[in-house]
Order: sequence, then structure tokens, then C-alpha cells
Amino acid sequence: MASTHGQAAGAAASGPRSVPVIALEGLTKTFPGADGRPVHALGPVDLRILPGEFVALVGPSGCGKSTLLRLIAGLEAASGGTRQRYGTPFEAPSHEVGIIFQDHVLFPWATVLENVLLPADILHLPRRVADERARKLLALTGLSDFAGHKPQMLSGGMKQRAAFCRAMLADPRFLLLDEPFGALDALTREELSLELSRLWGELGRTAFMITHDIDEAILLGDRVLVMSPRPGRIVADIAVDLPRPRSVDTAAHPRFQAIKQQIRRLIFERRST
Repeated sequence: MASTHGQAAGAAASGPRSVPVIALEGLTKTFPGADGRPVHALGPVDLRILPGEFVALVGPSGCGKSTLLRLIAGLEAASGGTRQRYGTPFEAPSHEVGIIFQDHVLFPWATVLENVLLPADILHLPRRVADERARKLLALTGLSDFAGHKPQMLSGGMKQRAAFCRAMLADPRFLLLDEPFGALDALTREELSLELSRLWGELGRTAFMITHDIDEAILLGDRVLVMSPRPGRIVADIAVDLPRPRSVDTAAHPRFQAIKQQIRRLIFERRST
């Protein structure tokens, strides 16, 4: 696997941050095929995500990106290898991990505030604490004035902001994002990518995101992982050594363009072999 870690990755590897949020070793996933023969979908995958990092994953369609995210979330059983969360082996989801999918899954009969508060009972949060936390999150994402609105009254970008608030209600230390802006138009997608970068910086969480958009991966990530076609393996781990905070002008930076070209070359070379 190619590795081009820079200063950010080097800093993350020292001190208390050296205990990884996620550590995968030799992780594999096999599914039963239609003809009865197993389909090797993923792996082996070795991966470490350190506290405070934003790690983005790109790769061709069908390579196993979403499968890897679900394995990291504890939503699926691995076929082989080991996985640890904060140094402890795991097999199930945790309230310490928030997940945002491409489909926001907001209930149309509930208000924005009610949708954000939906996990409160499962989390056993006192109502006052949950309500205060939800309203702070709505304020942070610019949705305070829409707390009493139904989802059908919101734009696509606003719905994804509401989904972010709901995922953060549990105050997770680790956030997983599965193509969260994939269904949005290009301008809204760029706007929300920059907003997510701001929120990540303010909240100080660790994040792992999968995306088909190389620009989005570079704009958000401290590292960009590149996955091979099936069976998906991580073939490159590229440090995004660009200053933060990032903006719409970041994409014009020569280093941004160099990283983008490197990633494109890796993906298309693998497709043609």
C-alpha cells in the first residue's frame, strides 16, 4: 500500500492520540454467491484511524466502501481479521459512534426538532438534557428557525443538516459518513462540505467518510484512502497537507490539484488492470 503521510499524520502518531479510534488488521468480508460459491467482497484491510483525524475513502463503484463502513460501525460481522475500537475488540454498534447515510431518513410527520430528538429514549437521555443538546445543534447548523418545520418544507441540504444533528445527539466521539451529500446538487454539496469541515473543527470529533467525489475527499480529509476494485483493499493512504480552515479557493491550490491527479491515476490504473 502506498503511503504518503505528512505532518498531520506524524503528529497524530505521538502522545495520547496514538491509541487509535479504530484499528483493523487483516479484515475481510465474504458473501455467499448465487451459485453457492463465496464472493470475496473485501480485504484484507489494515487501517488505523487516530483521534481527531478526518479520514476520507474513495474508490470505484462496487469496491466495498460501504461494506467497510458498516464493518467499522459494527453493523456487520467480519469474515476474518480483527477490529478494535479505542483498543477494545468489538462486534456491535456503539453510542460512541454516530452514522450519517446518504438518505437522511427523516420522518415526514415529525418536526425537525422531533426528528433530532428521536434517539433520546434509546440513549436514556433526560428530556431536558436532550432538548438542550438538540437546540444547540440546530443553532450550530443554522436550523434554529426551522425547528418546528416538517422535513418536506426543507431543502435537501437542510435535511442533511438535520440528519447531522440527530447523529450528534448522542455526543459521539466518532462520526461515520456514508456518501452524506451524494444526492445533492454540486453547489449545495460544496457548501455542505465546507460546513461539515467547520463543524468538525469546532466539535473536535474523529470522522471517517466514504465518497465518490475526489474533490470532496481532499477538501475534507486529513488523509485520503484509495480502495482497489473488488475485493476492496486500501492501495494508498495519502496525506492532505493543505492548511485549515479550507475554503472554495482551496481547490485552486497546486497541492490540491497534485493530490487529485495522484488519486485519479491510482483509481483509473487499477480499473484498467
